[in-house]
Amino acid sequence: MGIVAGLDSSPDFTRIVVCDTDTGAVLRQGYAPHPVDAPDGAARPSDVDPQAWLLSLGEAAGGGLLEGVQAIGVSAQQNALIPLDAQGNTVRPAMVGGDKRSQVAAADLIDALGGREAWGRAVGSVPQAAHPVTKLRWLAKTEPENARRTAVLMQAHDWLVWQLLGRPVRRTTDRGGASGTGYWSAATGAYRPDLVELALGHQTMLPEVIGPSDAAGTTPEGLLISAGTGETMAAAFGLGLGFGDAVVSLGASGSVMAVHPEALADTSGMITSLADATGMHLPVVTTLNAVRALRGTAELLGLPDLEALSDLAMKSTPGSHGLVMLPYLEGERTPNLPHTAGTLAGLRRESMRAEHLARASFEGMLCGLADALDVLRGRGVEVRRIFLLGKAAELPAVQAAAPMLFGAQVVVPQPADYAAMGAARQAAWALGVSQGTLDPRTPPVWQGAAAQVLEPGDELAVGQAVRQQYISVREQTHPGAFMA
Repeated sequence: MGIVAGLDSSPDFTRIVVCDTDTGAVLRQGYAPHPVDAPDGAARPSDVDPQAWLLSLGEAAGGGLLEGVQAIGVSAQQNALIPLDAQGNTVRPAMVGGDKRSQVAAADLIDALGGREAWGRAVGSVPQAAHPVTKLRWLAKTEPENARRTAVLMQAHDWLVWQLLGRPVRRTTDRGGASGTGYWSAATGAYRPDLVELALGHQTMLPEVIGPSDAAGTTPEGLLISAGTGETMAAAFGLGLGFGDAVVSLGASGSVMAVHPEALADTSGMITSLADATGMHLPVVTTLNAVRALRGTAELLGLPDLEALSDLAMKSTPGSHGLVMLPYLEGERTPNLPHTAGTLAGLRRESMRAEHLARASFEGMLCGLADALDVLRGRGVEVRRIFLLGKAAELPAVQAAAPMLFGAQVVVPQPADYAAMGAARQAAWALGVSQGTLDPRTPPVWQGAAAQVLEPGDELAVGQAVRQQYISVREQTHPGAFMA
């Protein structure tokens, strides 16, 4: 019996949940935005002083929120790189998010190691602008003096754990966070310091990778701090994902990930091989186009929002009267067609109605994500149940089409702070192991997420026909796009 806390430091805010260690029930919670200024109308900054995360943490934890808490877990935004000097001071502000400044550096790194296949074999992922290894290359090329001063590399959750513990000599991370750096391999469980040197020009000190149920340390006040992890891994842990489960995330772009017992080496670069927060693996496939295809269609049709687009789409029928949209509006990553454009096929007099175009946009988005699911299924990943995340998951047109197009049970969880809850569950695990009440190989069983469950039912055959219609257009337009 006891209480633990989970802290999620996202790009914009800190959320803290305090949970019962036995059931996971949320007892109280706190929230505070990051005090990060960006000009009106501008995107969030690419450089952030990490002290802003501490200020936000302190505000979120105010009012005695953590009173009685025995352990705390930390989840934080992924890909945020904090370069430190030999004394542990920040060399420059943290480099966060999908930093477009690093796009040229990503291409340089891919070539420097011998291509996409070489990176896939080395660390299970191909460098992109967001990856810490790519940001190191940018730093070496653009800020050489800061690169020379860099002696220690940390990510956001590593740095926050280290600060909570009082900046000890020992610095730690977890498998999940390490697997997203571009210089740690989920397959071997080891760093590739040669890749740090390739990117930065010299080697650095890297955090010790500790196990999922290990503690990073204990504060002088006796508060146990668990290993921590990245937001993606924490959210998967908070949702309670297991074998046979996949997550489809509907943002402007899309992602598909699933729990798998081993790392998947993928020389095509379509699969990013991440580690999860339990000792298993989370292979991820991303698409560049998801909800942005819906928003573009709504704007084209003069509709005010996605709810109106969904209502219109529901007036059509599966297959959209033969209208097929390949939603590659920003190019595409899955399949790898970076310079292509979207396609609208099947135009006939009877299909040229607004409701059919609306329906085609939903089917195109979901078929594109089904293609991503098939990439995982083609590598032996079992998918029996799909968690559908994102605000668009609540749209009736999405819920009507997703089960039949994905060919599996679809679960739409109620909105909740799953990353913070996953961090709290990790804290409960580390606490139980330290007290001898939990097995270090088996996490605590908490209540599952409250959710709506949708079955493909009798419409499975209809969904397969719609998929085949989509695949035929894709193959005619981009023959061999999915060939290795």
